[in-house]
Amino acid sequence: MGRAFEVRKAAMAKTNAVKTKIYARFGKEIYMAARAGVPDPEMNQGLKQIIAKAKANQVTAEVIKRAIDKAKGGSDESYTSVRYEGFGPNNSNIIVECLTDNVNRTVSEVRTCFTKSKSKMGVSGSVSHMFDSVGILSFKYTDDGAMLDCLVEHDVDVQDIEVEEDIMTVTVVPTSLYAAKTAVESLIPEVEFDVLENTMIPQNMVSVEGEDKEMFDRLLSMLDNIDDVQNVYHNVEE
Repeated sequence: MGRAFEVRKAAMAKTNAVKTKIYARFGKEIYMAARAGVPDPEMNQGLKQIIAKAKANQVTAEVIKRAIDKAKGGSDESYTSVRYEGFGPNNSNIIVECLTDNVNRTVSEVRTCFTKSKSKMGVSGSVSHMFDSVGILSFKYTDDGAMLDCLVEHDVDVQDIEVEEDIMTVTVVPTSLYAAKTAVESLIPEVEFDVLENTMIPQNMVSVEGEDKEMFDRLLSMLDNIDDVQNVYHNVEE
């Protein structure tokens, strides 16, 4: 299987996590995007993009509407984006992205997860330089030549196109994600995206076994239980 397939599989596994976690994650992002501008996706490009991502992750229209209505209602909640980096079992690399209304609480909770799984938090930049930031789009389509021509016509910075069975995975630079989405929709008007997101891909993978595997699984489970955690990236083979 190719690299793009593994990326798609990992992204889809994340998408299929507990729905309440996914809904909460996108609810925060939609709320913040709506507060940052007009709470109308037709007049707020950032909000429109977040909603597109939410729909690709099967977030319901009700959840989206509730988050926008919350912003319209003048809620004074405010969230800050923070990123933590660290080292897990067998010197694995881990990045934790959070959206929080209390940074002190969040860093304490994340640090506890690392400590209780025999892992160690690092300083900013200690891990992220070993990951590539990319945009991923995955959908049903097989003509990679036609797709490449279309993406180029839309000035999309394409890094890779891969087809596995009848699923195409397009990798682009993060800033081209929504230009790529527009291009794909122009070629396939009824397209449904399995994956539509910016993510981080490790440059090198490691394996963990035995007690290391138990500690790594424990770390991921504990992080998943923190409400403020939005995304977790790592370089452990699964």
